[in-house]
Amino acid sequence: MTEIAVLLAEYRAENAPSAVERLAFVGAADKDVYNITAPFIVADGIAVIAGRVESRDSEMAEIGFFEQRESSWVWLDGMPELALQDPFVTRIDGEWIIGGVEVFPSEADPAKLAWRTCLYRGAQLANLTLFFQGPVGMKDLRLKQLTNGDIAVFTRPQGEKGGRGKIGFCLVKNLADVTIELIEEAPLLAPHFAEDEWGGANEIHVLKNGKLGVLAHIANFDTAGDRHYYAAICVIDPQDGTIVAPMEIISERGDFLAGPSKRPDLVDVVFSGGLIRKPDGTADLYVGISDADAQKRTIRDPFVKFEG
Repeated sequence: MTEIAVLLAEYRAENAPSAVERLAFVGAADKDVYNITAPFIVADGIAVIAGRVESRDSEMAEIGFFEQRESSWVWLDGMPELALQDPFVTRIDGEWIIGGVEVFPSEADPAKLAWRTCLYRGAQLANLTLFFQGPVGMKDLRLKQLTNGDIAVFTRPQGEKGGRGKIGFCLVKNLADVTIELIEEAPLLAPHFAEDEWGGANEIHVLKNGKLGVLAHIANFDTAGDRHYYAAICVIDPQDGTIVAPMEIISERGDFLAGPSKRPDLVDVVFSGGLIRKPDGTADLYVGISDADAQKRTIRDPFVKFEG
């Protein structure tokens, strides 16, 4: 594992300016849309983004689904009402899997908040049903179906097992095998975050060689208590859960357009959402910015070099 300070220096030595765009969302009234997914294609070839929709002074969010109309993303009516933060999307056995983080009063102290990852499934976005609630206290649970049908499960325990947050991994044969016990017992990847730093998986890509490209975030606090989040990637071998390529940073806040922040301690936040890999060797990185904004940056495809 390498500390963020070193990863950031390595990144800045190779980084070059590239095209950046702020995404325009229509239909969310005066609420912010951030921590978005990459666009995904639904029926009739319509491109859709799921985003966290939330008032600036609140943590109580809902997932909004937005379809592309020319240069804007417009709220889709008739979608399920999912009171979740930080949406993610994948396909398993021909169904949509939509997940996010549920926030609710803590059972131990109702004056405090607790959270867990919830997973929904459905043949269409309009008829999603809840099928799994993860362990209380765990965000960043992710699933990805492999070419052989197995399902990769990425976890993010904290506390005694995971500190501020580390990535765990296991394989299952089907969705019915995904249980709280399985998730809590999933082994951690080899050391991948330095002590007092944290992160998690955001989106998983099956590479040409069968390895898994992990779009992630990596984060730390500074001495003033402000948060610093960076978009990062690593590559793992799903057969044995080993890290083939260690964490590297692929974008930081300064790469994006200036904009609003939810709080002063969240200014320097880039939260990875999704990556669209393109045939020309570039990729569009979709991110949440400062817990208040959503942007897209075109970068060199970070996974190409690992597919040889």
